[in-house]
Amino acid sequence: MPVVDLALDWIDQDPDPVTRAELQALVDADDLDALHDRFDERLQFGTAGLRGALGGGPNRMNRVIVAKAAAGLAAYLLRETPDDPSVVVGYDARHNSDVFARDTAEIMHAAGVRAYLLPTHLPTPVLAHAILHLGCSAGVMVTASHNPPQDNGYKVYLGDSSQIVPPADTDISALIDAVGRVDELPRSDDYTTVGPEVAEAYVQAVVDLAHDGPRDVVAVYTPMHGVGRNTLVEVVRRAGFAPLHVVREQGDPDPDFPTVAFPNPEEPGAMDLALKLASEVQADVIVANDPDADRCAVGVRDGEGFRMLTGDQTGVLLAELLLRRGAVGTYGSSIVSSDMLGRQAAAHDRRWQQTLTGFKWLGKIDDLVFGYEEALGYSVAPHVARDKDGVSAILAVLELAAELKAEGRTLLDLLDDLYREHGLHATGQLSVRVEDLSIIATAMSTLRSTPPRLLAGLEVTSVDDLADGYAGLPPTDGIRLGLGDAARIICRPSGTEPKLKCYVEVVVPVTDSVEVAREEASATLEAVKSDLAVALGLA
Repeated sequence: MPVVDLALDWIDQDPDPVTRAELQALVDADDLDALHDRFDERLQFGTAGLRGALGGGPNRMNRVIVAKAAAGLAAYLLRETPDDPSVVVGYDARHNSDVFARDTAEIMHAAGVRAYLLPTHLPTPVLAHAILHLGCSAGVMVTASHNPPQDNGYKVYLGDSSQIVPPADTDISALIDAVGRVDELPRSDDYTTVGPEVAEAYVQAVVDLAHDGPRDVVAVYTPMHGVGRNTLVEVVRRAGFAPLHVVREQGDPDPDFPTVAFPNPEEPGAMDLALKLASEVQADVIVANDPDADRCAVGVRDGEGFRMLTGDQTGVLLAELLLRRGAVGTYGSSIVSSDMLGRQAAAHDRRWQQTLTGFKWLGKIDDLVFGYEEALGYSVAPHVARDKDGVSAILAVLELAAELKAEGRTLLDLLDDLYREHGLHATGQLSVRVEDLSIIATAMSTLRSTPPRLLAGLEVTSVDDLADGYAGLPPTDGIRLGLGDAARIICRPSGTEPKLKCYVEVVVPVTDSVEVAREEASATLEAVKSDLAVALGLA
């Protein structure tokens, strides 16, 4: 069918006057390039759900795409859970999140899936916990997490409160493809909008995690224009800490994220306002959420200033807190995260398990007691939600910082102790954002066909194609390079952004001082990244 006819058919069934007008303007202008961009491809539903730029057409996030996703998920639940299936739907404060959430509740309820809608924009971990609290078969969170303001997304969870993994993703995707015209889908506004008691249950569950101990810690917090503030502030208050110093300019939910280029604590400049406030109030620590509050970033006082910890550094600190408290179970981390957690777990006679990238895989570890991925995702309480949770993680960070402060020590002091015991593990990324996805495909092909022999003067001793499976893990698109005991690299395309990501870890024993080891590791890390960029044709 000609692209203009496809657009006209889409317009005819689209319930959104904004996207209808957008597409009609392209048709009237005979802008075939723009129409092909929207109609030649469709957003693919996968283990990350859906995520993309807002706009009309199948290659954008919009009410037609969401209606099809809701109908397909309903069909899946009715097939897999025929005995009274149910779903709870949450949403953040991005553009159209509330509309997409209501559409989902209406369509799923009319299809025969009992639907609950959270009463306002709330953090993603509240939705994940609500699945368990309400005993639902599934959950949907409308959010694009830390993506740019023009994006939105659709995360799907099953009854264990972890995100979907294969084969559920392909099964749901096939049922989405089978959905016909969305203007013919039945709708019902008889779904249940839950009261504040569901969010309250989450808050209390997190507060119940708190241990008795010191509470003297001065903390600066930014919700990054997202939805974490009210929930976290209440948790911190009930746990007995002093009020957080909230970054005023980033305190209220704002879907345009006006103070940051990307609403991600990892992005350059995103934490500048928090760092400035920390200096003004002489904070002990800085804590941050991403916009849907499932991630947590941590900054620490370092001499006269402050610096942000890496995701791996925060991960091993949180793991050490739980290990020293005697938390029993498996300690999990994604394959691109630091291997240091394995050494910590072994020292405490605990099991360590690596998974593929993405918290959905960590959530599937049966006896998970702690899990983390280097992209600022932490689960310190899988029984509260089997997903990353930036609220409970921040509470744990505050407890650890207060305990150390009472001893006259800091998070950095504990980190150095761990380096002395297990070796200094320095991690970093070579990350390239592209407009043309073929650049990523070419780089991966180059790495597979002609891997480098030396990087930073270190011999590449092993090359593992993760597409063939590695260490018992399911196949995935990635390459692992081993450089003996000194370093390892994993290169993979991002699952949520147009990026090639290469994760580098360098390990240096602390034989003299931590500072000497740190300087050696830093120099090696930068040299490896530089040589890798050349090997990939990205320099």
